[in-house]
Amino acid sequence: MGDTERQPLLDAASIQYDYDTLQGSYLHHLDVDLSDSDTLPGTVPEGKSLTWSSAYILVVSRVIGSGVFATPGSIVKSVGSVGLALLVWIVGTVLAACGLAVSMEYGCMLPRSGGDKVYLEYTYPRPRFLASTLIAVQAVVLGFTASNCIIFAKYTLFAFDVEPTEVQHKILAVGLLTVITFVHGCFPKTGIWVQNLLGWIKIFLIAAMSLTGLWVILFRPSSNSLGVSPEIPTSPLAWDGLWEGSNWSWSLLSTSLFKVLYSYAGLNNVNNVLTEVHDPVRTLKSVGPAALFTAGGLYLLANVSYFLVVPLDEIKSSGELVAALLFQRLFGDHVGRTLLPLAIAISAAGNVMVVTFALARVNQEIARQGFLPWSRVLSSARPFHTPLGGLIVHYVPSLLVIAVPPQGDVYNFILDVEGYPGQIFALAVTAGLLLVRYREPLRHRPFKAWLPAVWLRIVVCLALLVAPFIPPPDRKGDVHFFYATYAIVGASV
Repeated sequence: MGDTERQPLLDAASIQYDYDTLQGSYLHHLDVDLSDSDTLPGTVPEGKSLTWSSAYILVVSRVIGSGVFATPGSIVKSVGSVGLALLVWIVGTVLAACGLAVSMEYGCMLPRSGGDKVYLEYTYPRPRFLASTLIAVQAVVLGFTASNCIIFAKYTLFAFDVEPTEVQHKILAVGLLTVITFVHGCFPKTGIWVQNLLGWIKIFLIAAMSLTGLWVILFRPSSNSLGVSPEIPTSPLAWDGLWEGSNWSWSLLSTSLFKVLYSYAGLNNVNNVLTEVHDPVRTLKSVGPAALFTAGGLYLLANVSYFLVVPLDEIKSSGELVAALLFQRLFGDHVGRTLLPLAIAISAAGNVMVVTFALARVNQEIARQGFLPWSRVLSSARPFHTPLGGLIVHYVPSLLVIAVPPQGDVYNFILDVEGYPGQIFALAVTAGLLLVRYREPLRHRPFKAWLPAVWLRIVVCLALLVAPFIPPPDRKGDVHFFYATYAIVGASV
């Protein structure tokens, strides 16, 4: 009779509790810590230090880095036309939204620091330590911020009209990386304040650049007032010429799409530091969409500005300086070539700050689990109550990538090498979300991603992983390497 009376107590809540208890015990055996309250002493020395605005800047400043200032030239060079370039940016924005939805569901379900590291460990506990090892290798070997340091150096020297040597480029880029590592390692509150300030400057900068395009569309100033030579067409977005010169090679399109997705990398940046965020679930549900809306709108308008003001041939040959050409044509040599490129350099520095801030904490989580040598030292918050060990782990590969490779096409190659393994992890996380839904149907999910978006991301990830191995018509990539070099290097790492 007693057993009969107790039977109704086995409701959904108790089943969920029992499942969570078993899952937590199982993952504890793997040394995977998923609770917000079980953080080891010293991991979050400052407690809940990030407000909504700080979290928003952490995401926006990570997303709006060098991508919109540096990659449009190489994208147009690859795809050949204005229309196809804009289409690639639009498709990339939709795919970024799909990825954001997946990260939001995982983050609301497992609200603690670590990001994809936590999600992959939770989803794939077997083979034991496989997910942790792959994350550790990817984070340490490819978790660098070299590309934005390079952009900072190029735009700074361009602003001061310096014809730099390769050594000067590298010294300036390494100097930025060193100063930011020092600030975040020794003065954490100052670092947060500075990156917030730079983030707002960056939003203002790209908004001004985007409004420039609207100004050209609405008021259509004469070619001479823009400094554009008379032979440049005044309506480059006219439909009859929009698709002229399009290159529909899937290999080159996928490479361009990688660059766009890289420009949106960081929409899940707050997931890496959720333990330090006030009201993490509510913040995560609003910060990500707000950042996506901000970045997507500004990116599209910025590209329109480029096409309206700078001749297409100059955009294709601009390398990473397309934004500088825009400002120089609009505002002359003094403002256009000096002040605004310098502001872009500051924007790139802000991106390096937020990436370093987040990845240092991921590295600290990796060290806590013993996947790095001297784990006790690297996971400690001493002596400045900061993840100094994680900062050092981030500093070393970034330094090597900046200092060792030659200049030239290295920037675009770095973007591609970073992007390819990123798609491997994106596929694993997205497919893992479906696995967790099947395995834990009763688990509480404060946010649930739209199922078609999840499947769309899986299909596109698979397509992007295969695409680099499909030879383009001339069997050459958009840089002086074998067309699938970046995919081979990224997958090998």
